[in-house]
Amino acid sequence: MLDVALYVCPQTVCSSLSMAGDAFLLANQLAGQALFRVRRFSLDGQTVELGFATIRVDGGLEIAEQAGLVLLPATGSVIERTLATNAALLTWLDGRPATQQLASLCSSAFILAAAGLLDGRRATTHWSLADAFRRRFPRVRLDIDELLTHDGHLLCSGGAQAGLDLCLYLIGLHGGDWLAQQVASALVFDTRRGRQSRFAPLLPELSVQEGSLASLLHWLQKHHAEPLDLHRLAEQVHCSPRTLLRRFKAGTGLTPNEYLQRLRIESARIALRNPTTSLEQVAAQVGYADRATFAKLFKQLCGETPGAFRRRLREAQA
Repeated sequence: MLDVALYVCPQTVCSSLSMAGDAFLLANQLAGQALFRVRRFSLDGQTVELGFATIRVDGGLEIAEQAGLVLLPATGSVIERTLATNAALLTWLDGRPATQQLASLCSSAFILAAAGLLDGRRATTHWSLADAFRRRFPRVRLDIDELLTHDGHLLCSGGAQAGLDLCLYLIGLHGGDWLAQQVASALVFDTRRGRQSRFAPLLPELSVQEGSLASLLHWLQKHHAEPLDLHRLAEQVHCSPRTLLRRFKAGTGLTPNEYLQRLRIESARIALRNPTTSLEQVAAQVGYADRATFAKLFKQLCGETPGAFRRRLREAQA
């Protein structure tokens, strides 16, 4: 039997905690035997208030010391507060046995990294936290495209549902692939979801304050399939191409052409949901003269071909 210790602190995301516990307990039920003993622990062994829920625990750090697997559920995006509140856990992690498995869900990769455990190792976290993670922990080999990583005794997962990917992976490691698939089927969960990069939005969150640039982005939504160049875009906001380049980069983080291509591919992802439209028709609808150019850029930005994207949707619907 594998002892699984789930950490609970004031920043713990309740859904992440319950998802992890439910996955291992369901594995026991489907296996017909207790393969996993799941216990919760806090730093002081006391109950933890999580806003709308009070979580009882089975003890303090002694629970983690006895466990074969210590799992840190997601802790939200307020990283500074999380690290400060959990300083005692960082100290404990730094001195734990090297053979003990440690796993983080989503943002809790920051905790493993702050304890120095991920230096030189592969890791992942939620795609939206990638820049902040790289700035803080440049020695970690962050692979933000991956839903989960496994390097030695350390495992990490990306955002939200990727935590279930990691739990199923752990169930497969300790209980067999067949059991992991049974748990996934019972939860109606698709284990063939590819890379995390597929879920990141193609278009950035805008820091546009200037009305004319916001107006241009709105205009692009309607005209992105048309032949466009920098001069035509500059005409829309009554400035020179050079000025537009500067203002556009400052407002979106992208050049006008980069933004246009992402807008077209985002539109293509919507159009591909219609099974009656051919790939050639979709390419033409969003502004590409040939399918090859469209397919190459689609794979570059989405991590899969348009055909693979459509097949995955079809399989999910089936």
